[in-house]
Amino acid sequence: MRQFIAFIFLTLLTVSAAVAQTNEADSFHGAEATKARYRAVYQLNTADTSDIRHALTNMQNALNDPRLKGKLDMELVVYGGANVVYRKSNPQFEKQLQELQKQGVILAMCENTMIKRSIKREQLFPFVSYVPTANGELIIRQQDGWAIVRP
Repeated sequence: MRQFIAFIFLTLLTVSAAVAQTNEADSFHGAEATKARYRAVYQLNTADTSDIRHALTNMQNALNDPRLKGKLDMELVVYGGANVVYRKSNPQFEKQLQELQKQGVILAMCENTMIKRSIKREQLFPFVSYVPTANGELIIRQQDGWAIVRP
C-alpha cells in the first residue's frame, strides 16, 4: 500500500511539474523591451553572399520585432571582403540596403579597407557612409553601449 501511495504521489508531482513547465513555456514570449532606445551595430567582413544575405535579413528581422519597433538605432559596418555588398558592380543587395536605410539604418564602409583594396567612392553606392576604420567604429560603438552583432 505504501508503494502504491508513493507511486501516486510521484505521478501527481511529475504531472504537476510538466503542466507548470508547459504553462511557463506558453506564457514566455521573450525578453521585455523596457528601454526607450536600443542600439545595435552589425559587423560584416565576408564576401560570402549567403552570409551577407543572412546579415541583411537578420537586420530587417530586428527592425520588424514588435518589441523593438520604433526603438532601434542600427548601423551596418562593412570591411574586408564584405565590400562587395556596397559595390555598384554588384547590385543584388542594393534594394535591400536602400530599404534598410529608409528605416534609419546607417550603412558604413571602412575607409581603411578602401585604401588597402584600392576602392574608390565612385565604385560604391551613393547612399553609403564612411568611417575611418571598421575596428575603430566597433570599439567606439561598443563603449557607447551598442550591441555588436556578428551574423
